[in-house]
Amino acid sequence: MDQNAKWVNEQRVLRTIKSLEDNNMNGYYVKDKVELISKIEELVKTNSIVACGGSSTLFETGVIDHLRTKRYEFLDRYEDGLNRQEIVKIFKKSFSADAYFTSSNAVTESGELYNVDGNGNRVAAMLYGPEKVIVVCGFNKIVKDVDRAIDRNRQISAPANAKRLNRNTPCTKVGYCMDCKSNERICNEYTLIKRQGTKDRIHVIFLAEEFGY
Repeated sequence: MDQNAKWVNEQRVLRTIKSLEDNNMNGYYVKDKVELISKIEELVKTNSIVACGGSSTLFETGVIDHLRTKRYEFLDRYEDGLNRQEIVKIFKKSFSADAYFTSSNAVTESGELYNVDGNGNRVAAMLYGPEKVIVVCGFNKIVKDVDRAIDRNRQISAPANAKRLNRNTPCTKVGYCMDCKSNERICNEYTLIKRQGTKDRIHVIFLAEEFGY
């Protein structure tokens, strides 16, 4: 990326971090995956119980691999061989985790976290339960305001995630949200975290690259 364009993106990240801090959430800017893992090790103690929400970003940035290193007790929803009942059990146990890892469908420059879920387990854990919530985002997740966050989900996040999950929904055919009534729809629970009531609970880590949907 051109250095001038990179500088513009960095300034946008820094403005968003300031807004997050004004909303009682902690924000960080890391330059690469190595710095990301270092920041996670700083925030989450060894042997902590950790869990995660569904996220392409966590795989792309190496966070899932890090959680599997035995440094933590990882409630691994992606473990091979799990049936649906076992996965749901992990979802429920995740509410008592020391740290919950996720990304966000969008983060506004005003410091708000906008998310849309299929089952609700991810957004529920972000709202309440785990002692800490670690949100990992590429700078591509930053939008100007809530209206643009909604649009980003409809135009990018929803169809891309539905495609990833092999859902038979209209958006996987046309590439944008049709506000369908399909039984395979993944856009069911909509949340906006405007502010965090518990200090040092939500931590948002931005990377200088594009990751996830």
